[in-house]
Amino acid sequence: MCVRRSPRTKRSAQIVLVTIGLLAIVSVAMLRSQPAAAADSIRFATFNVSLYRSQQGELITNLRGNDAQARVIAEIIQRVRPEVLLLNEFDYDPDGAAAELFQTNYLGVGQNGAEPIEYPYVFLGPSNTGVYTSAGQMIGYGLFEGQYGMLLLSMYPIDYSEARTFRNFLWKDMPSALLPKNPDTGANWYSSQKLRVLPLSSKSHWDVPILVEDQTIHVLASHPTPPSFDGAEDANGCRNHDEIRFWADYISGSAYIYDDAGRSGGLEPRGHFVIMGDENADPLDGDSTEQAILQLLNSPLVNTSVTPSSDGAAEQAALQRGINDSHRGDPRYDTADFGDAGTCGNLRVDYVLPSETLEILDAGVFWPLSTDPLFRLVGVYPFPSSDHRLVWADLRLPMK
Repeated sequence: MCVRRSPRTKRSAQIVLVTIGLLAIVSVAMLRSQPAAAADSIRFATFNVSLYRSQQGELITNLRGNDAQARVIAEIIQRVRPEVLLLNEFDYDPDGAAAELFQTNYLGVGQNGAEPIEYPYVFLGPSNTGVYTSAGQMIGYGLFEGQYGMLLLSMYPIDYSEARTFRNFLWKDMPSALLPKNPDTGANWYSSQKLRVLPLSSKSHWDVPILVEDQTIHVLASHPTPPSFDGAEDANGCRNHDEIRFWADYISGSAYIYDDAGRSGGLEPRGHFVIMGDENADPLDGDSTEQAILQLLNSPLVNTSVTPSSDGAAEQAALQRGINDSHRGDPRYDTADFGDAGTCGNLRVDYVLPSETLEILDAGVFWPLSTDPLFRLVGVYPFPSSDHRLVWADLRLPMK
């Protein structure tokens, strides 16, 4: 959302590679029994963990050692204990080595008295970050291919055969796309040649079906570009807006959408879904273009009856003051601490948004008060974990 500083820098798992379209999927079969057949509730969570590094392969090297940041992140996850978890800003590698190391060396080891946690099912895939076209155009910001990638972990089975990715969907193919304009001439900011190869996703969009009892919940995962780091043309703001709009259209079943395997169409009517990720858009504050996240928050297909909150977020906004004092949004709902830069303050940018077919039993943001012993896991800049906080929601499927 705003300028962010870089972070400070046992069990064996069987890796099975499956190819669906252009996506490499990694399933980590851990030695763990499957969840019970009956689920009173399922905890879904999203967490931008800032586990990105400046060079390809550096995260793998760090996770083979004793990485302090990864230990703290693992402890947060162990204490919240989500059953389905999306990690943003987790560097992608095609073999899934970083994902396996994080599970084995960090999540699988109790941190400071917390119980280990394991996820038998893993979904990951390539990202547009750091990728260049043959003409030398970068299609997603990154210092190398896969930087700032995504990783989905689940205790419930993933229906890999029905998973869909939209990494290659072209921005120009979205009807009435908010394509940026040259502020001086009014012409398209991007040439027709660039638009023929520029995807909508700055990273990727995933529809990952999770199997719960005899029902399916579609995890709709993404991490839109921040609406910043551009000029008067608002190229990143426009892209962020339409990356968010993609899910609003997808859950409405829009026919124009096509995935990386060539299949067209959106989600089936009344399908269960949870939209998760760092959307880089606050409903009221920050740099978001045309209040982009309201495309989801105002959708009748999305359940917004409970807004995740924390007392720690309100406390930090009050302590940091500055631009936070002028924010219109309730600081209890903030999910990221950008106050140290003094340019945009703390914002709500991370979301777990279930379909209106799912009941929200409870929801929250892991942001302890400064008097809480667990505050050490979030702290203040330089953060021991991430400038984002884990956001979770307990959901219940309807009776059939």
